[in-house]
Amino acid sequence: MDAQGRGRAENIDPADQWVLNPDTGDYELRLSPSTGQGPSTVPGPRRAASRQGGRGRSAPGRDRQRPRPGERDERREVPGQRRRRVKEPEPTGGRRKQKPKKSAGKKAMVWTGGTLAFLLVTGCVGGYLYYQHLNDNITSINDDGAGTGGFSKDRAINILVVGTDKRSGDGNKGYGDEGSLGHADTTILLHVSKDRTNATALSIPRDMITDIPDCPTTMEDGSKKTIQGTRNARFNESLGQNDRTPSCTMRTVTKITGIKLDHFMVADFNAVKTLSSAVGGVEVCLAKDIDDPKSHLKLSKGKHVIEGEQALAYVRTRHAVGNGGDLSRIELQQQFLSSLMRKLKSSDTLTSPKKMFSLAEAGTKALTVDSTIADIMKLRDLGMELGKLDMKNLTFATVPVVDNPNEKVHTTVVLNPAKADPLFAMMRADQSLTEVKKKEKKEKAAVAARLKGPKADASEVRVDIFNGSGKTGAAQTTLTWLQNNEGVLKSSQQGNAPSVIKKTTLEYGPNQADQARRLADIMGLPAAALKPGKSEKNAQGLPAMKLTLGGDFAGAGVPIAPPKKAPEGIQKVEADKTVCAK
Repeated sequence: MDAQGRGRAENIDPADQWVLNPDTGDYELRLSPSTGQGPSTVPGPRRAASRQGGRGRSAPGRDRQRPRPGERDERREVPGQRRRRVKEPEPTGGRRKQKPKKSAGKKAMVWTGGTLAFLLVTGCVGGYLYYQHLNDNITSINDDGAGTGGFSKDRAINILVVGTDKRSGDGNKGYGDEGSLGHADTTILLHVSKDRTNATALSIPRDMITDIPDCPTTMEDGSKKTIQGTRNARFNESLGQNDRTPSCTMRTVTKITGIKLDHFMVADFNAVKTLSSAVGGVEVCLAKDIDDPKSHLKLSKGKHVIEGEQALAYVRTRHAVGNGGDLSRIELQQQFLSSLMRKLKSSDTLTSPKKMFSLAEAGTKALTVDSTIADIMKLRDLGMELGKLDMKNLTFATVPVVDNPNEKVHTTVVLNPAKADPLFAMMRADQSLTEVKKKEKKEKAAVAARLKGPKADASEVRVDIFNGSGKTGAAQTTLTWLQNNEGVLKSSQQGNAPSVIKKTTLEYGPNQADQARRLADIMGLPAAALKPGKSEKNAQGLPAMKLTLGGDFAGAGVPIAPPKKAPEGIQKVEADKTVCAK
C-alpha cells in the first residue's frame, strides 16, 4: 500500500470496520476492498507466562506456520466465541442442511452482560476487541482480605459499587472542594441470586451514622497498616478519609448487612460523563421543571436525553428534587441507572460496534477494581454471569433509615433496624424483592410440605437444644425464651453441639411431625431446617426432638427464616420501569 493509501486507512474509525454477522451474532472485521483481504474474526489474546509478559496477536490474514509439538496454535478465536470453519464447497448430491440461526440480538445480549458495576462490566465485556490495550486501562487496589477472594458461578454474587466524589484527576475538577480525596458518595451493594433469575441493588445513604471497623490496609508504597476504626461516623468516611481504601468500605458494608462481598468497583465523576456519552445519551423523565444552581442542572418538565456534563449534573442534584436531601438524590440516581441499563441492553447499543468500542474504553478507563478481578477476561466472565439477569427482576432499594434522634437540625440518619434487619435477611438468604415465577421441583415441593399439617400445642413440644452456632450462650437464651415467652416447657438445653454448623436443624421422628411444625412456627424455621428421621430419646429416656442452632441463629425470638416479602414502606425502584422524578 502506498503512503496515500495508508493515510486513508488510518483515517477510518476502527469501530466502523466491525460488522455484526446476523448468522452468528459475532462481530467481524470488514477490511477495505483495496487491502485484498476479506472478513476476519478478532484473534484472541495469546497466553503469557506472566501478567507482565507481552500479550499480542498476529495480524489478521497473515500466513502462520503450523505450531511445533507442545505449542498451542495461536490462531485463536475471540474468547467465548465458537471457531468459524472455512466454508467448504457444497456437495454435488444436494444442498447442505442449514443449522438454525441464533438470534444476533440474543447472543450480543449475552456477550455484553450486566449493569454502574453492571454498566462498567458491560463496557469491559466488549473489550475482547483489543484485549491488551483495555487491560492496561484498568486500575486495581488490594482488597486486603475483605472479600471472598472472587465470585463463583455456583453461588450468589455480591459486588460493591462505589461512586466517589474526589475532585482530583482527569474529568473530576471544577466541582468545588478542589483536591478532595473523596468519600463513598454513592454506594450500591449489588446482590445477584445464585440462579441468576433476580437481583437487588441496595443503596446505602452516605450520611448514615454507623461504626467503621478497624481496616488492615495495603498502602500505596506496598507497606501494610491497620487503620483504626471510628464509632458513630458518617458512612461516606469509610473511603478516602484517614487513608481508607475501598477494602475498608467493603468491611463496613459487611458489618452493617452481614453480607460478605466478592468484589468492589469504584468510579469517579468522569465515569458518569463518559459512560452516558458512550451509549448516545440516557433518557430521563421529570415531573416538574428543575433549576438547581448548585449542580448546574436546568431541565424542563418531561422527557430528556442527557449525557456528559448534563448527566453528571443530573445525578448530583438533590436540592431541587424530593425533600432536598440525600435520600431523594438516591432515588433519582436509581432511576438514572435503570434507564442507563435499559439503553445499554437495547438493540441500538448491542448491534453498534462504535458504541461497544466507546463503552469498552469508557468502562475500563473509569474503572478501579479490587486486585482479584483486575483482568479483562475475569471481568468478561463476571459480565457473562450478570448478563443472565432479566431486567424485570432487578430491584433498586435503599437501606431503611430514620432521622438521627440526637440532632435538633437533622443532617444525618441512622439505621431503622425494624425494617433493615428483615431486608438484610432476605438478601443473605438469596430471596428476591420481586416476585419471580419458577418451576418448583418435586424435591423442593416435598420439603415445603413438611410445614403443612396439624400443629401440636406448645405445651406438648419436647425438644433438646444444642448450640452449634458458635455464639456463646445461644442454647440457654433460646431455652429461656421458649419456656418464658412461648410456653414450650418440655425443653432443655444440652450445651454445645459436636461441631459448629452453618444452618439450624430440627431432627424429629415420624410421630413428632406435629411438634416439629409447632416449633418451626414459633421459631420461624424454614422447611429445609426440618429433618425427619428416627425418634431419639433424651437423658430421661423420653422421646425428644433435637434442635441444633446454626450460624444463621441471630438471637432468641429472631426468626431463622427470612421474611417472604420486603418490609412495607422501603424505598424501591424497579429497573424495567420508567419513573418521572418529582
